[in-house]
Amino acid sequence: MPLPWRIWLGRWGLTPHGLLVSAQLLLLMLGWKASQREVWLPVLAVVAALALLAWVMAWRRRHAIEGTPTSRIATAAQGLVELRGVGRPLDINPLHSPVSGMLCLWYQYQVERRTSDNKWETVEQDRSHTSFVLDDGSGTCLVDPEGAEVVTRHCKRWSQGDYRYVEWTLRPDDRLYVLGQFLTRHPAQGLDARAEVGALLAEWKRDAAGLLRRFDLNRDGQLDDREWELARRLAQGQVEQRHRELRQQPELHLVQGSADSLYLISNHEPQRLAARYLWIGLAQLLVFFLAVGWAAWWWRQPMAMAF
Repeated sequence: MPLPWRIWLGRWGLTPHGLLVSAQLLLLMLGWKASQREVWLPVLAVVAALALLAWVMAWRRRHAIEGTPTSRIATAAQGLVELRGVGRPLDINPLHSPVSGMLCLWYQYQVERRTSDNKWETVEQDRSHTSFVLDDGSGTCLVDPEGAEVVTRHCKRWSQGDYRYVEWTLRPDDRLYVLGQFLTRHPAQGLDARAEVGALLAEWKRDAAGLLRRFDLNRDGQLDDREWELARRLAQGQVEQRHRELRQQPELHLVQGSADSLYLISNHEPQRLAARYLWIGLAQLLVFFLAVGWAAWWWRQPMAMAF
């Protein structure tokens, strides 16, 4: 399962890189407002550290995208895989964005309101957690977006009165790229006939009148060994019939996040997605060197000097 911090970021509409960039901007605003050597030095040190972390994260994503071969759903191995296919709604009740009403596979939105001092404050933000289907022609699998880092080209912005909206979506028939943990489950996997027979008999015992009506053959008001054996065999038969039906059902494939690997979903081509992370990494590397250089300049200034 995804780490809790990934789920928290996703539910608040944040990505790891977005969070790091926001922290860098807030720190720079703090340093600019203070304009003192004693403030600028720790601020720039933290900005440089965040930039280095962002560069590592971008490099890791680019390396994973370029280094993971594309698998086919029908033959994919269990574990981290790269899949490419067409996105489909899960069922006959497809998902709609709550702000625009648009049909989609996944959405994320943010609503801001203009305050009395002409500033914007966020009043609502959310993202969907409904699974959807990925079809690559060889088979289909469910994609669980919980904890995923979603990069989409569908971004819509508009204003209405004192409110403004931003909406990101993945749409039906989008060509999708998914990098995540692939699992195959069979409906009959993990069946325990003995436990299920026991549970079924316990359920029947809770309806004592019904149990006697069905299995008290001599009508003496209690079940003897022969009558109880008849009930046990009937329960066993029902469980075996259910297991036979489950074994005839097809396997279920699923892609989801995990605590120790990346989980990316995008409607960009993988080459473009890798290039995106390359430029993010280069930009953060530039921020790192600028922060280090700026910190060195401040280090040489007198303690009381203002910017």
